[in-house]
Amino acid sequence: MSFIKRVFAILGLLTLSLPAWGSDDVLVVRAGQLVDVQQGKLLTDQVIVIQGDRISQVGSADAVSIPEGAKVIDLSGKTVLPGLIDMHDHITGDHRFHGYQGLSISVPRETLYGVLNSKKTLLAGFTTIRNVGASGYSDVALRDAINEGEIAGPRMRVSGPALGITGGHCDNNLLPREYDVTAEGVANGPWAVRAKVREVIKYGADLIKFCATGGVLSKGDSVSGQQYTLEEMTALVDEAHMHGRKVAAHAHGADGIRTAIMAGVDSIEHGSLIDDEGIKLARKHGTFLVMDVYNDTFILEYGAEVGMLQESLDKERAIGQLQRDNFRNAHKAGVRMAFGSDGAVYPHGDNGKQFAYMVEYGMTPMESIQAATVHAADLLGWKDDVGAVASGYFADIIAVDGNPLEDVTTLENVGFVMKGGQVYKE
Repeated sequence: MSFIKRVFAILGLLTLSLPAWGSDDVLVVRAGQLVDVQQGKLLTDQVIVIQGDRISQVGSADAVSIPEGAKVIDLSGKTVLPGLIDMHDHITGDHRFHGYQGLSISVPRETLYGVLNSKKTLLAGFTTIRNVGASGYSDVALRDAINEGEIAGPRMRVSGPALGITGGHCDNNLLPREYDVTAEGVANGPWAVRAKVREVIKYGADLIKFCATGGVLSKGDSVSGQQYTLEEMTALVDEAHMHGRKVAAHAHGADGIRTAIMAGVDSIEHGSLIDDEGIKLARKHGTFLVMDVYNDTFILEYGAEVGMLQESLDKERAIGQLQRDNFRNAHKAGVRMAFGSDGAVYPHGDNGKQFAYMVEYGMTPMESIQAATVHAADLLGWKDDVGAVASGYFADIIAVDGNPLEDVTTLENVGFVMKGGQVYKE
């Protein structure tokens, strides 16, 4: 057994020592209120029957009988929802280490942070995430350990290292030339990009993430500046789709957003400076927007304290409000949108704080919840498995006090978490 596997096995004993029913038992959940995200309705007095790790039946208490001998979980005083989905996370990252402070974090240490952050994220009610960028395939190792039951954490689709140009947002520009540091996802030119896509798939990537523009937390590049040509992006997307992988494009600037959509990406991450043409293209191509409209608040309040460069703080001040305004514009125009918070920029486990901002900038509470359930599941490629409390779906269920359709901030304090029929928080 490898060192990393031994560490996961030991940590698994700790992280799995939470209240849990066996996954082979027949369970029944009584829900006082149930958010039906598929129909956009709030149902009352519902019964959910769970066999193994999946839901076998859902209906009103009058219509669904409780199987003899089933264990009953009484949530009759709670509002029940599907487990939430975050489509833009960096689960092996840590919000305390940005800029030059981040250079002190090794890949093994990053992986261990992932163990801690996975538990925090799961207990916050996010039973599924998409990880978009991690060093040394640490997210691949984490995903596999969770799937094998060695540690507690959400279901994961992972990208491994993000692809990017030399000197771009997905490269490492913090050190001078004598250190000769190049990020592992760097590739230039159509055929080199294709080769890099093949490489990350070889080592376990479920999807491909690349940088189509500059970014806020990188040094020396423009947030609005395009990175990769249309020819390079088209080659990247074609190669990824040929291998059955979806593509997420980090893109703040309007030019890079439009080019990435024309190249065929499945989602635009951040989308801060999307213009009217970009919105029209996204609607035409069915491209999802995944816009992290909460973390501007954290960056401007705590960024300097956690080592973010002054350059990064200046960039955020320039685009943060524009991103929120464009979130409103894109939603009003009918662009497909999925929940994504950019975990690791802010503390893991605070994912739910984004709901209030999505509502403030144009969504109804139900729409914000659907963005983190059915719509996210569609973009993820798991629309028949997660994102709804319905027959045949994984028994990923959360519960909160109060009614999130009246006060969406209740989703910041999830009191009950079940994943795959196993209770992790009650």
